[in-house]
Amino acid sequence: MPKVRRAAATGSVQRPLAGVSGARIRKDGFNSQRFFRYLRKKGGQGTQPLMLNLYSISLGCPKNRVDTERALAELTVFGPVRTVDAVEKADCVFINTCGFIAPAIEETVRTLVETIDRIQSLPPARRPLLAVAGCLVGRYGKETLLPDLPEVDLMLDNRALATWGQSLREALAKRHKKAKGEPKTHARMLSTGPSYAWLKISDGCRHTCAFCTIPLIRGPLVSTPAEALKQEATLLLEQGVKELVLVAQDLTAWGSDMRPKSALPALLDELLPLPGLERLRLMYLYPSGLSQELLSYLKAAGPPFVPYFDVPLQHAAESVLRRMGRPFAGKPRAAVDRIREYFPEAALRTTFIAGFPGESPDDVEELARFIQDTRFHHLGVFAYQAEEGTPAASMLDQVPMEEREKRRDLLMSLQAEISEEILEQYVGTRQRVLVDAAHPEWPGLHTGRAWFQAPESDGVTYVSGPGVKPGALVEADITESAHYDLIALTDAEEESCPEG
Repeated sequence: MPKVRRAAATGSVQRPLAGVSGARIRKDGFNSQRFFRYLRKKGGQGTQPLMLNLYSISLGCPKNRVDTERALAELTVFGPVRTVDAVEKADCVFINTCGFIAPAIEETVRTLVETIDRIQSLPPARRPLLAVAGCLVGRYGKETLLPDLPEVDLMLDNRALATWGQSLREALAKRHKKAKGEPKTHARMLSTGPSYAWLKISDGCRHTCAFCTIPLIRGPLVSTPAEALKQEATLLLEQGVKELVLVAQDLTAWGSDMRPKSALPALLDELLPLPGLERLRLMYLYPSGLSQELLSYLKAAGPPFVPYFDVPLQHAAESVLRRMGRPFAGKPRAAVDRIREYFPEAALRTTFIAGFPGESPDDVEELARFIQDTRFHHLGVFAYQAEEGTPAASMLDQVPMEEREKRRDLLMSLQAEISEEILEQYVGTRQRVLVDAAHPEWPGLHTGRAWFQAPESDGVTYVSGPGVKPGALVEADITESAHYDLIALTDAEEESCPEG
């Protein structure tokens, strides 16, 4: 664990996370005096409830965002909750951290230190409760972190996700000497706007990839029961959400830890017929789990399932995949071919790691040829990070970081050309675009996504014209393309249209 204050000095750019009203990272939070007045008035005849002012930051992956939204929804026990855009306006500050790799840890530490400094600059009576949760706590433990972060009022381990909301309520109630209550029946406090929501279907991971810290941080696979997910999905759709994006460390593993065992199609049987669902997207499908049975099921299911496959292949060279400990090692092309056998029109997304220990120049060339031959719609390449506690960190033949980054840049330059060529093919076509948010700088312009664009990870479609507003599903003509984005115009008076 790096020293907190020293690590903060290194600095890093916060990962963009699309939020409500065009915000790139959710910042929401507890003015103690206002909250105390509300508690004193609670239950009084004819009194207007006062807001609980909440400032939150959710760093890292969409799974973290779901954990944040679930926990914060339980604060409705105190009455209406209002998100605010500054620590100084908050009564409660909640930071969900990421501890996956070194750059994420640096980002998290910098965010914590900056937030603490802002809180400490306030008079003691105005300082909000500060709660820190998530993967950094899970990876290093409260005992390690608290000596460096004594200003933190509450630390929440991600191995005890089910208790986060209760712990927050108890900490707030204790601070204000008021009896605890029970939360209202809200599944989530959404931070993604009216168009889409993430649905996390499991936690932890059953795989043992040599480079990955997830099993160390989040533990083994634990699938959420289908009935609970159906209920959560129903509540999300009742809030007006049109697209559900299923996420997990490996979607194809869902149900394998249950007794009796279950499988992903059983969950999809519950979700696909839900009223109001226009799109169902599957993110992070292990290649080893993409069986003919699953693909055949998805082919028969049809809309609202969209044929978008996010498959983390990590490499193309068999020797590298075996050192990584990847399931399906040596068969990445077979996984792609199998998908396209059932879905010739599929949009494919993947991630690769450049500079894994022992990766040779020939391995890089093989990966480059694979990228050029496969022509992914979307692709991300990450320079390998040697993480403490993982088998790969102690492997011989570590590639220098400068060379890792050089290889990453080479592969991404190849993908930029491919992405531009693929998007050019959509110019002149008519696509259904789900509108996510108004553009923060250009009146009348909105950001949205066609079916082959996933939220927060892919490019966007900039759309304007009649019927365009956040949450609308509109038909639009694609007029221009760039490396990763599209531009579209509507001409219909309808504000929305059915997908499919």
